[in-house]
Amino acid sequence: MVAASFLYVMALAYTMEPASAQEDAAALGATAGEAQGRAGVFLTLDDAVSMALEGNPGLAAIEARARALSEIPEQRGTLPDPQISLNFMNLPVDTFSFSQEGMTQIQLGISQMIPYPGKLALQEQAAYLEAAAAEARVEEMRLQLARDVRVVWWTLYYFDRAIEIVRNNQDLLRQFVTIAQTKYKVGKGLQQDVLLAQVELSRFLDKEIALKGMRSQWEARLNALLDRDAASPVRLDRKVSEHLASLKDRESLRSLAKEARPLFAGLQKQIDASQSRLELAKKDYYPDFRVGAVYGFRSGQNPNGSDRADFASLMLSMNLPIHTSKRQDRQVDQRTSELNKTRYALADAWAQVDARIAGGLADYERAREQVSLFREGIIPQASQTVASMRAGYQVNKVDFLNLVRAQITLFNFETQYWKALSEAKQALAKLVAAVGKENIDE
Repeated sequence: MVAASFLYVMALAYTMEPASAQEDAAALGATAGEAQGRAGVFLTLDDAVSMALEGNPGLAAIEARARALSEIPEQRGTLPDPQISLNFMNLPVDTFSFSQEGMTQIQLGISQMIPYPGKLALQEQAAYLEAAAAEARVEEMRLQLARDVRVVWWTLYYFDRAIEIVRNNQDLLRQFVTIAQTKYKVGKGLQQDVLLAQVELSRFLDKEIALKGMRSQWEARLNALLDRDAASPVRLDRKVSEHLASLKDRESLRSLAKEARPLFAGLQKQIDASQSRLELAKKDYYPDFRVGAVYGFRSGQNPNGSDRADFASLMLSMNLPIHTSKRQDRQVDQRTSELNKTRYALADAWAQVDARIAGGLADYERAREQVSLFREGIIPQASQTVASMRAGYQVNKVDFLNLVRAQITLFNFETQYWKALSEAKQALAKLVAAVGKENIDE
């Protein structure tokens, strides 16, 4: 009777374990993400990106600055406000009479400062280019934000799969404990097998605790990007596309980046703005003008009894740029240095983007090959090995230690598969941000 019970437990345990990681999830219960999903709505990758682009405060700050800069060009291209003056001229202090002296008058005047021709246009042009550069920075920020969300999302997805696999292996080890205990009771097993299974089960429990802690940290990062409370639960759907397409070659991606990346467009606008400011600095060698008109009202009469005539005055003045060595020359040097700085910044940005494209492409291809190797070769072979060793253990041809080791090896391979898939998706997200365009596959 005891032997029959033992054989029943053995058969039950062996038939419960599928041959692949994907079948494990279906046979051994809901995944970590699905279990969480029963308490709320799944957060898809596209939804996460949309939420970040709509609500991230950092992006909102950049957009507000761009809107502010867009209001400047028209201001810079407009003449300064005219000045109105009211003067009391030659008023005698003994009587304060407006009719006592012939030169006493009340003057009403207006004047206008007129910059040297071309200055206003250059000021407006520089401000317009700065505003355009700010708009490009907004688009660049959107790219980087979408990249960060995708990287964090796929990292969380990997932790969900790792936790799922750990839990599945915990269930298997519990079954191994039951089997080892049953064999030990009927005299066909060793007590050390029971202890070994219990130790390995404790190790998997410890791994689950560590994985949950790391997942919580990445969950808080994603919530920060989405402008949500750090403790808000994030539930991811297990069903994702595991397809990894072939990408364009490096040269094609470099060409796309030069055309599509907002970073380069923004830096070019800054270069043009710096060029305009340099031209404006050269214009400061020429004077600005001020024109005005004044009308003087007089009271009283002339000696012959006629009314005193009013006075009208026209004025023209200009500044004299005589301190050119200390002012204009210095300003030209300053603007020239600023122009060179933006040119160097563009060259440096291109070098960094080129390196990111090369590195991202290498990371993607490496992870893609690993995914293919694990999915099509290593995991099926390891699964067959574990199944064979289970059958051998059932008839006492395989010792318990080797069976446990084989199962742990399969666990490691399954975990590495999801890690490689997550890394490939993250590398793809970084490449999309580096190129500035979504569709980069062949």
